[in-house]
Amino acid sequence: MTLKLEKIPGYSGPKGPVVLVVMDGVGLGKYEEGDFVRAAWKPNLDWLMANCPHTTLKAHGTSVGMPSDDDMGNSEIGHNAIGCGRVFDQGASLVAKAVASGALYQGETWKKLIANVKDHSSTLHFIGLFSDGNVHAHIDHLKGMLAQAKQEGVKRARIHPLLDGRDVPPTSALDYILPFEQFLADLNAGGGVDYAIASGGGRMKVTMDRYEADWRIVERGWKTHVLGEGTLYPSAQAAIEDLRAKNPGVLDQDLPPFVIGRDGQPLGPIRDHDSVILYNFRGDRAIELTRAFEEDDFPPFDRQRRPQVLFAGMMQYDGDAGIPRNFLVPPPGITRTLGEYLADNGVPQLALSETQKFGHVTYFFNGNRADKFNDALEDYVEIPSDRVPFEQRPWMKAAEITDKLIEAIRSGKYRFIRVNYPNGDMVGHTGVFPAVKIAVETVDLCLGRLIPLAQETGAILVISADHGNSDDMYEHAKDGSVKLDQTTGQPKARTAHSLNPVPAIIYDPANVAKAKLANKKGLGIASLAATCLNLLGFQAPDDYTPSLVEIGG
Repeated sequence: MTLKLEKIPGYSGPKGPVVLVVMDGVGLGKYEEGDFVRAAWKPNLDWLMANCPHTTLKAHGTSVGMPSDDDMGNSEIGHNAIGCGRVFDQGASLVAKAVASGALYQGETWKKLIANVKDHSSTLHFIGLFSDGNVHAHIDHLKGMLAQAKQEGVKRARIHPLLDGRDVPPTSALDYILPFEQFLADLNAGGGVDYAIASGGGRMKVTMDRYEADWRIVERGWKTHVLGEGTLYPSAQAAIEDLRAKNPGVLDQDLPPFVIGRDGQPLGPIRDHDSVILYNFRGDRAIELTRAFEEDDFPPFDRQRRPQVLFAGMMQYDGDAGIPRNFLVPPPGITRTLGEYLADNGVPQLALSETQKFGHVTYFFNGNRADKFNDALEDYVEIPSDRVPFEQRPWMKAAEITDKLIEAIRSGKYRFIRVNYPNGDMVGHTGVFPAVKIAVETVDLCLGRLIPLAQETGAILVISADHGNSDDMYEHAKDGSVKLDQTTGQPKARTAHSLNPVPAIIYDPANVAKAKLANKKGLGIASLAATCLNLLGFQAPDDYTPSLVEIGG
């Protein structure tokens, strides 16, 4: 299928490239207290906001395909929306509908998983993020599947929770563990079934690596969930309380792995003929564990033993690579993305970030597609991320990203460039306030290098974000007051994404586009695709979310 774009009469685009700058996690805060974007020294961003056409965009809830406007956005669905130019129902919505309607349990994959454990009198395992953050997973989906498994006659289930503290309050693990233990007790009441937590750990320590940044995290998870190796605890509550005592100040996301024991033996190692469900619906932190279960030739680490199991993901995490082979809910079918349109119309383009967000400007931006649309027209550049805690190096690889970006702009090779600065998000998740401020200031320093370059080369900068984070770093009560930690008396850290809007700025120093803001209200970040097309000199497709600008105004 050829995707022909019509050109805007009388305007052929800028002399230099259109550069889409995604300041990941940099939103516009509702509260002054805890807004470390507002608190940061950011003369360049402030100057752009004072002197350029700019507006605000929605980056959460229904504007990015989530079930409701109470749901935060995230980098994956944010880049889907930005790169696809329209809003698709995302994993959270698709899975919630499949669970509520029962469609998930009518699917062939679910039927195979249940039949396998019943035929072999084996165990049904669930691995996934353990919260209601609704970014990677939702605990209600897990509960629904466990209740259905009991109804269908599954006798033994083991759960391997990955503690969150990132998309939910940072030390809230027991707020989920204790009610869940009661839920399991109710399922087990009356005998006949044995459903229990078997192992776990913090999501940033165990299992949920992404983009092959640190396979040691996945190896740790394999040893914990599959092999059952580690210190045995009588319960998840006991494990969490002991690990917190041994690691003062640790956040849930960084808790070490733990294994639950019974009679001196691990309660739930994964064995031959078991069924395993990875119930995360988001792909980036699910692919590596999936590969460990599915690949015959697997060099990242020594698995020691690889049980012959029936494995399934909640969704298919990579459609191009077919990962995983079995999945419970089909992913959204996304076509005609910005990148595909540009490739079909002969526009050379570059995608650039460091490892932590490289997949966002490539795979997610392209509608969950790993492959390029046109090898001759597209370059992808990944700057390897450091393997250190983000609060210890909040500048991350921003300088190196900017070096490569400046080189690319000056080369004259590209007409469209997309770049992601991860600092505001990745450091924001740590809850370390001084580091968050430095992270935002680092991104501002990089903008300061791009402003004169745009003047020199005739480039147009489109500066925005995929969601907020650094703009809302304190827990607030309903009346807006800051919640305080009872022990320290300091503000309680909020490490989740915010529900705040994000900025959208057009910097065209040559004023070649003569762009003025369109008179449209309530737009979301999906509008950035049509905006970039217009600034490049193309009419946007009719079904794209409307552009922010009118050309030639």
